[in-house]
Amino acid sequence: MAYIRTISPEEATGTIKEIYEEQIQKLGYIPNYHKVFSLRPEASLAWRNLQSAIRSQMRLRRFELVTFAAALALKCRY
Repeated sequence: MAYIRTISPEEATGTIKEIYEEQIQKLGYIPNYHKVFSLRPEASLAWRNLQSAIRSQMRLRRFELVTFAAALALKCRY
């Protein structure tokens, strides 16, 4: 159970609904980070832009290794 209030796909409107629909079309599901940002969809878009800027400067394999190393350092099992 989440401790953070989120907007469900059924109650989504406006920008967050567009983001949800795009993710379902692209991935087949809505990633948790989009749900967490659902009350502030502009933060979700900013997060996407930040990730895109970082990933554009490195190959996918390096990005994945850096992400994995950061998760290990932070003891994040997610």
